[in-house]
Amino acid sequence: MLINLGITLAAVVGLMALCWRISVSIRDVSFIDAIWAYGMVYAVAVAVLLNGGVAGPAGWALVVLVSLWGLRLGTHLITRWRRLGRDPRYEKILGNAMKGSGEKQGMSFAKAAWFRAFGMQGPLLWGVSLPAQAGVLADNGAPLPLWGVAGAAIALIGIAFESIGDAQLERFRADPASKGKVMDKGLWRYTRHPNYFGDFTAWWGIFIVGIAAGAPWWTVVGPLFLSFTLTKWSGAPLLEHSLKKHRPGYEDYIRRTSGFFPLPPKRG
Repeated sequence: MLINLGITLAAVVGLMALCWRISVSIRDVSFIDAIWAYGMVYAVAVAVLLNGGVAGPAGWALVVLVSLWGLRLGTHLITRWRRLGRDPRYEKILGNAMKGSGEKQGMSFAKAAWFRAFGMQGPLLWGVSLPAQAGVLADNGAPLPLWGVAGAAIALIGIAFESIGDAQLERFRADPASKGKVMDKGLWRYTRHPNYFGDFTAWWGIFIVGIAAGAPWWTVVGPLFLSFTLTKWSGAPLLEHSLKKHRPGYEDYIRRTSGFFPLPPKRG
């Protein structure tokens, strides 16, 4: 299994290298968010090929769940990128790397795009998707136990939650009357980040299915890292730092709305 996981890592790095070359040619890395989602589907597909196909229900559950999550999210993000263009977050990240400081020369665009985006995110997406990859590689055709079915149900709830939250936000943004306002309707009334909570739920459910398929317990590093990045690193904290500065009323929204787990809004 470890050899095969090494092969899937090499395949993911190769995909990132190809996307990096495209980003250099168009001088924009913003589509990497879509590649994050598509890349996990790709990693699992490579694992399926290495295993000689899908052996049984647990393997099929992993393939279907990761495909539903990754293809839906990737298509949503690539469509948004094509509509909105460059992402200011990545413009700032790469811009800082290219400026340098003091007498130190900044990076070229190509180096910044690799070291601050594609070269870093490839191993990370590979690590997050380890439970699904390892589960597919360990799949021997055995039936999916009841607790594995529960994991699949949890993953489906997460995928649905994220999909509904994204759709509600897209409708809100498309309405001219919403300009400058804070989205606090639908699922966004109960959590400030339905999309991130959906990601979190989906990948913990996929982890359970992966264990049921035979993945080793150490693959828990995948959902643990995703949980950390969504709640403490580049997910909610980075987004909210910007929204508090540029969106009037967001501080009030923070006071009355749960930061991550869906809860009834606070009064007053």
